Amino acid sequence: MLTTLNTAYTDTRAADLAWALGREPLPALAALDLELSDAKVQLRLLGASHQVLLQEDRGSCSETVACIPGSSTPLPLGVAKRVGDWEYEFAARVERLSPNSFAGRAQELLALVSDHPNGLVGVFPGSPHAFTALLVQRQGAQVHWRTWHAYPQDGQLVATRTRVGVRVAAHDAEGAEV
Repeated sequence: MLTTLNTAYTDTRAADLAWALGREPLPALAALDLELSDAKVQLRLLGASHQVLLQEDRGSCSETVACIPGSSTPLPLGVAKRVGDWEYEFAARVERLSPNSFAGRAQELLALVSDHPNGLVGVFPGSPHAFTALLVQRQGAQVHWRTWHAYPQDGQLVATRTRVGVRVAAHDAEGAEV
């Protein structure tokens, strides 16, 4: 789903992004509600980037990547933690692209996400390449999502990848849980 966001472009640099886990829902400019098997997922576009809310029988998870006033948690390269019965993994990277490469990559991502039934992309006013995009899918007992935050003025594209799933217990040679 493609939407034009009626708001100012507030997180104007990749370095302004912060990451938070477990925040309450923030005001959204656009949202997409999805059911993926027994998981309810809400993709949310904020004036300052994105939030994903996941709800299953085993619990819930909320991920926010945005320009968060007063946040002391910058965007990490990677996080792995336990959230209730789930394993949560997050990774982020910043791509620096030339203007031509940026425009091409932006068009590819906009087409991929806007045409996908589990995708949400919001374009900010002022540039067709200033956008936030989210794409979610279910793979077995796990829910995966990817996001892209585009900063055309700096030629930067922030890409994140998240995986949330039921913790699979490790077993020793005799079959006992470790």
